[in-house]
Amino acid sequence: MTNERKRTKLDALIAQGTLNPQPEKVSDPKFKPGEFFDPRDAVQVKYELLRRVLVDKLSVTDAAQEYGISRPTYYQTKADFDAAGIAGLVPKKRGPHGRHKLREEVMTFIEQNHARGEPVRARDLAILIRLELGLDVHPRSIERAVKEKKTARRS
Repeated sequence: MTNERKRTKLDALIAQGTLNPQPEKVSDPKFKPGEFFDPRDAVQVKYELLRRVLVDKLSVTDAAQEYGISRPTYYQTKADFDAAGIAGLVPKKRGPHGRHKLREEVMTFIEQNHARGEPVRARDLAILIRLELGLDVHPRSIERAVKEKKTARRS
């Protein structure tokens, strides 16, 4: 027997990015603890919100209040669902996707200023990048990029 604990639904919701940040705002009686409906499950809450308006004919204002969201959020949720079905209800990752500062010329600069086999001096490289290229790059981003490059070379 291993010491690993069993993964809970809460763990899964967090890992998938589908945890409703404010489950306490959901007042629909179906979302009681221990029932089929789980107010922590953002996808389930959004789907039921849409169903209440489209099938049960609840007004958008009343449904938004019952599910603890704003009316604009309802309309965005409906647009996402109309565009992509249930997959559109999965929250999208926020922020930049992928490297946006560490373009090829920055990576070339890093390679020219980092001796192979030596530890990455990411703070020093970040200062050089700021002075030479006019970009603010976090040292941890440099470390990750160098590690990715090493991994890609080995493959």
